Amino acid sequence: MWKWEISQTGVDELKKIDRSFQKQIIKKLNYFVNSQKPLNFAKRMISWEIGQYRFRVGDYRIIFDVVNNKTVRVLSVGHRREICK
Repeated sequence: MWKWEISQTGVDELKKIDRSFQKQIIKKLNYFVNSQKPLNFAKRMISWEIGQYRFRVGDYRIIFDVVNNKTVRVLSVGHRREICK
């Protein structure tokens, strides 16, 4: 069973996003993780400096690493224009 956790940086960034988008991001993150194959929805990052993978949720991106082969550790959340800068 996959699960997800979020870093303090991710929490701080998520709090800056509009409440309706926060709910949408969390709902989609739960959907990805509960699918049993969340990496099917992810794209591998070219540079692993900020994370290994990313999920796309509308105009927002969730940057994450996989820990212990069953945990998605969210490192960063933000708008697509700002997330990789």
